[in-house]
Amino acid sequence: MTSNCPTLLRTPLVLLVLAAAVFFAPSYAQAQTEGDYLYRVTMLRAAPGHFVGLMAALRESFELDEEAGDRAPFWIRHSQGDQWDFMLVYPMGGFPSFYDGDRVGQRAAAWESVRGKTLATRLAEVTSYREEWFARSVAIDEMAGRFDGMGFFHVEMFTGLPGKREELFEQRRMENRYYDHLGGRQLNLLFVREGGSNWDAMTIGFYENLQAFAAAGAMHSAEQQEAAALAAGFDGVGAI
Repeated sequence: MTSNCPTLLRTPLVLLVLAAAVFFAPSYAQAQTEGDYLYRVTMLRAAPGHFVGLMAALRESFELDEEAGDRAPFWIRHSQGDQWDFMLVYPMGGFPSFYDGDRVGQRAAAWESVRGKTLATRLAEVTSYREEWFARSVAIDEMAGRFDGMGFFHVEMFTGLPGKREELFEQRRMENRYYDHLGGRQLNLLFVREGGSNWDAMTIGFYENLQAFAAAGAMHSAEQQEAAALAAGFDGVGAI
């Protein structure tokens, strides 16, 4: 796996890490942070001098998505680190339902209209980088609930070494078990690759603001953190 660490603000952050893991039975934390709902994750970088223009075009594209019968994406603005400016998490549900004939027709009618074609051209003109990734995570209602009211996101993206990808997923679950033992407030949502770009997994942590993110690590004593780490399967809190 690779390591590349940013931190994010709403309208996020990326980190890649080398991980090893121990295997456990599914836990409460796992049940709350994984799922089979399909999302398209799009990462965009603005062309030089066009950050504000890209943001405006994206907002208009979300309106057009809804006119086309799709749900507007959850979106995150990057504050530092990786090369993208915006991450868009589009709810799809599943490939068969998303590409059902009627939905495809409604989508085409919206995006092939004069407005749609003009907007597509504008988006292309103000974007210098685009990356697409398909992944499965929790159901849409759970996802919407986690984003609701949050203003700061800790995003970590991972690529596993050959033969180590299942261990990578389990290491992410172990971190959530650690949070679960400390009260569960900081559980990260896990996304597992279905297709597209090279990332194998992604986690998103949700916080009200930067201050809440900074304070999260100070909520528990060193002894509590060490005990939680051992209970989750780590060699200690320093191994997380």
